[in-house]
Amino acid sequence: MNTRQVDVAIIGTGTAGMVAYRAAKKYSQDVVVIEAAHYGTTCARVGCMPSKLLIAAAEAAHSVESTEQFGVNVGAISIDRKAVMKRVQAERDRFVGFVIDSVEDFAEADKVFGFAQFLDDNRLVVKSAPSNNAGDLVIQAKRIVIATGSTPFVPEILKSAGNRLITNDDVFELEQVPESVAVFGPGVIGLELGQALSRLGARVKVFGRSGSIATIQDEQIRDYAEQTFNQEFYLDSNAKVEALENKGQTISVNYRDKKGELVNEEFEYILAATGRKANVANLGLHNTNLKLNSKGVPEFDPFSMQTSLEHIFIAGDANNEIPLLHEAADEGKIAGTNAGRFPDVRAEMRRAPLSVVFTDPQIASVGMNLNQLQTDMPDCYAVGEVSFESQGRSRVMGKNKGLLKVYAQHGTGLFLGAEMFGPAAEHIAHLLSWAVQQKMTVTQMLEMPFYHPVIEEGVRTAIRDLSKQLSIGPSLPKNCMDCGPGC
Repeated sequence: MNTRQVDVAIIGTGTAGMVAYRAAKKYSQDVVVIEAAHYGTTCARVGCMPSKLLIAAAEAAHSVESTEQFGVNVGAISIDRKAVMKRVQAERDRFVGFVIDSVEDFAEADKVFGFAQFLDDNRLVVKSAPSNNAGDLVIQAKRIVIATGSTPFVPEILKSAGNRLITNDDVFELEQVPESVAVFGPGVIGLELGQALSRLGARVKVFGRSGSIATIQDEQIRDYAEQTFNQEFYLDSNAKVEALENKGQTISVNYRDKKGELVNEEFEYILAATGRKANVANLGLHNTNLKLNSKGVPEFDPFSMQTSLEHIFIAGDANNEIPLLHEAADEGKIAGTNAGRFPDVRAEMRRAPLSVVFTDPQIASVGMNLNQLQTDMPDCYAVGEVSFESQGRSRVMGKNKGLLKVYAQHGTGLFLGAEMFGPAAEHIAHLLSWAVQQKMTVTQMLEMPFYHPVIEEGVRTAIRDLSKQLSIGPSLPKNCMDCGPGC
């Protein structure tokens, strides 16, 4: 068995691992990255990019179907189910190619291919593929970064679907848009893919069990979103599914509908969108002195990415904290930098929390969410809101569904966060996240420019309402349609 000594070993070449490698290389030339499967990030291969390609196709179909409200009639449309998936796969492969090109730029000596497991706190054994005659390699590392990503979590009840079961790791490999899909899990993945497939002609039903909808914390916004989605496809966030039966070419689902009546329905596939789990179970963590949480994931400091063992760091989806690409990149940089310049470990700035769900209407959250506010400062915050049903620009565009709530601290007027279900949420969320990170007050936000007519004027309406709730501003005029600055 061969042995190699290095300063830094990074397990995984996803977003976090790639960024960690580049950061560590600024402090040491003796760095290796270990990859067990294939190069190409979760985002590029099975996550944000292929899902947005599918969503883009769905939006194109939906926009054509929605022209009648403007007095424009285009007749029936035809969706080429194979052509849709062909474009998704071609563009997906292009994005993956960019990632592979980036890894190809890594020094050849720095790349190790094989499955890594801990032998102890400093040693990793990298098991080579059977076709590789090089044999296993033991890497003695002074510092280690765990960046092994995540995989879909599939509950036991869904595994009986057998060959009719797919996850988001599989859906983009389908030859054509399926005829029918039962989606289990109205989270980010389930809602994005479920709505997209529905708009592309699939018969879709979405089943949840906890009453939750994506990332939404506010009950009023959650109910609004569920009602809105149900206008397009069946969604029961608190469903009672009693049995599944694989019938070869279809999967039979027995469930109680919203009236409590037993329904039996067959689908071409079941899509398990029931979350993702950190890829740490097979790393041999039991051979180390790492402290693990209840999910078997190493405990860590979110500002330094340092685990309970000072020379081991963890970043990205592997820590099961915030499975978003921009967070994985930030964490990879922090972990790689601290591993590279160890023992000079420093706490680094974390950006304002920001998440977006690319449904239509979109869902977004910024800064502190409602649960955090109710727990950390229950009597110290105020809420402002705006409905987009009468918002000027939204009505002009026929996109006037949604609700935005904004939060600020009593006394200081400090802007704390927001939650939104509505049009252009991806853009509005960015504006609001900048306000959170810059520690702006509500008064300062109202001093910013707002063009007319734009959807962002709805933000000003919500902030004005928040100002009133804080007792630092006047009431809004009645029936305000994006009130101008003089109102």
